[in-house]
Amino acid sequence: MLDYACLSAVSAVIREGSFEGAARKLRITPSAVSQRVRGYEERLGALLIVRGQPCRATALGETLAAHVDKVRLLEAEIPHLSGATDEADHPVVTIRVAVNADSLAAWLPDVATHCAENLNICLDLLVEDEALTADRLRSGEVTAAVTAQTDPVPGCKSVPIGRLRYLACASPAFVARYLTEGLTDTSIAAAPCLCFDNRDSVQRRWREIRGFDTELRRTHYVPSTQALIDFAVRGLGWALQPSALVQRFLEKGELVVIDPNYPVDVELYWVTPRLKSALLTDLTKHMVRACAQHSALI
Repeated sequence: MLDYACLSAVSAVIREGSFEGAARKLRITPSAVSQRVRGYEERLGALLIVRGQPCRATALGETLAAHVDKVRLLEAEIPHLSGATDEADHPVVTIRVAVNADSLAAWLPDVATHCAENLNICLDLLVEDEALTADRLRSGEVTAAVTAQTDPVPGCKSVPIGRLRYLACASPAFVARYLTEGLTDTSIAAAPCLCFDNRDSVQRRWREIRGFDTELRRTHYVPSTQALIDFAVRGLGWALQPSALVQRFLEKGELVVIDPNYPVDVELYWVTPRLKSALLTDLTKHMVRACAQHSALI
């Protein structure tokens, strides 16, 4: 039998990252949180939280926290369970969403604001590579994901929401220095490259499309969408950039497209669990509708 008072404490520590944060969230003392977590771990005979700064969930702890998230989502739709007496008293549900950094910078603020305000929800966003966000859903860390993965996620449904176009860009000075002979295996290998991180799937896809198979000699890792643009403008390297974000830099001549015939289009999908949740259904409808109207998605 699940003890939801203890599970709420476990979930709060995992989501807030500390026992103190969980105490504030639950409006009890850190000592009470610690007693509930420790007592439940002893009853289960398993560790649920790895203590540290921040605290992290074990595999079992994450599974239980994900279960609590789903239960709260369903309970919020039943007024007498949540203690609400009218619509204004309904608890605000927090939806954890995994999203890639480029979507977060390019189109999600407008779309997510529209959804959150219309549905009276809070968002807890977890940033991940677009090829890996669905993994966060599989592990139970999030309730929904914006992903480029086409493989089905067990127990979930996937809805296409659009695609992001990426352009290979660099500053005019960079092109004059490194790419005067055009794009070849030799020039691309020698030209410094900018990547978000070592899991940057967009950059790898572009190289595969172009047939470049030599190793890059110099790669700078810049884990920020805006900083990638800033560094490219300053001439540190070339990079695959979301077209919606670099358009004004292209118009001003601060960046140029080094390979205009080979953009990379990344299809994006909205993935949620197959729960009978009116809130998730409404969120999906709002997301699809808002994405269809957003200029950053082509």
